[in-house]
Amino acid sequence: MKEFEASTTIAATPERVWEILVDGAAYPEFDPSCERVEGEIALGNKIKVFSHLSPGRAFPVKVVEMDPARRMTWQGGMPLGLFKGVRTFNLAPRPDGQVEFRLHEVFSGPMLPLIAGSLPDMNEAFQGFCDGLKARAEAA
Repeated sequence: MKEFEASTTIAATPERVWEILVDGAAYPEFDPSCERVEGEIALGNKIKVFSHLSPGRAFPVKVVEMDPARRMTWQGGMPLGLFKGVRTFNLAPRPDGQVEFRLHEVFSGPMLPLIAGSLPDMNEAFQGFCDGLKARAEAA
């Protein structure tokens, strides 16, 4: 298994943060690593994510879980579970009215040892996503 994660505290409602998370077309406006997202972010939908970390390459994922204003999970990879990536977006409301946001991705599968060396370090990119999400949510 290989994991990446980042988190931040956002001075906004979970609903406001969620509204930003499900607007894939706007990701390049706040996520410095995102070229674009194609498709509608909705439960069961397949979307394509294009990242500056691998220019021109599409990462097809399926939205496999959506608990509005709480949690969303994307899953992608190779057939038969040979290589799998699971990205989870978690929002936890705090008593002070802020939201604790966590972005976490786990890569696994029998092909991981062969692929792991080509995976970029995504911790910095994830922190950029969190920082951009925070700025966008708090600016509203």
